[in-house]
Amino acid sequence: MPQGVPAVTPEDGLTTRQRRNRPLVVLHTGEMKGKSTAAFGLALRGWNQGWSIGVFQFVKSAKWKVGEEAAFRALGRLHEQTGEGGPVEWHKMGEGWSWSRKAGTAEDHAAAALEGWREIARRIADERHGVYVLDEFTYPLKWGWVDVAEVVDVLRTRPGHQHVVITGRHAPPDLVDAADLVVEMTKVKHPMDAGQKGQKGIEW
Repeated sequence: MPQGVPAVTPEDGLTTRQRRNRPLVVLHTGEMKGKSTAAFGLALRGWNQGWSIGVFQFVKSAKWKVGEEAAFRALGRLHEQTGEGGPVEWHKMGEGWSWSRKAGTAEDHAAAALEGWREIARRIADERHGVYVLDEFTYPLKWGWVDVAEVVDVLRTRPGHQHVVITGRHAPPDLVDAADLVVEMTKVKHPMDAGQKGQKGIEW
C-alpha cells in the first residue's frame, strides 16, 4: 500500500482520528530472527510517548542478559529521576516472577506459564500499561499451556488504550486472526549460513 495511505476506508462510524488512535494487537512471528527486536523498537516509541511499558519474557533464561533489557531498565530509571518518557517494568523467567523457569516437570512449567498469563490478564483488566510486550508468548500457546481462546477473548475485550505486541514462532491461527498487524519474518540470508555464530551488539 502507498506510504501512510490506507488501502480502504471502512464504514465503521469512526472519525479518522479515532481510527488512527485505536489500540492494536501486533504479532511478530515466522522463522527468522528480529521478532523481539522489532517489538522492543515499538515499545521504545511508546516509552517516548510517555506510556507505561510492560515486558514479559516467557522462554528466555533469566541468566541471558540482553541489551534491550539493560537499555529499558536505564530508561525506567531516567523516567523515575526526571519524568521523561514512561515507566518501565521488565519481567523474565527466574527473577522473582511467579512463573520463573526452574527445574520441574512439564506440568510445573505449564502451571507456571498459565499463572504468568493470568497476571498479565489482570494487568490488562486494570489498564496497567500502555504497551505490553509478550516476548515468545506463542510457545506456551503452541504447547497448550495457555488457552488460545482465553487469550483472544482478553485481547479483544481489553479496555482503554492498550497496545499488545506478541512475538514467537508458530503463532496459532486464531491469534493471527485476532491481531490487527501481523508480520512474518522470513529469511533471505543469515550469517549462520556461512558458519558464523551470534555476536555482541547484534544478537544480544
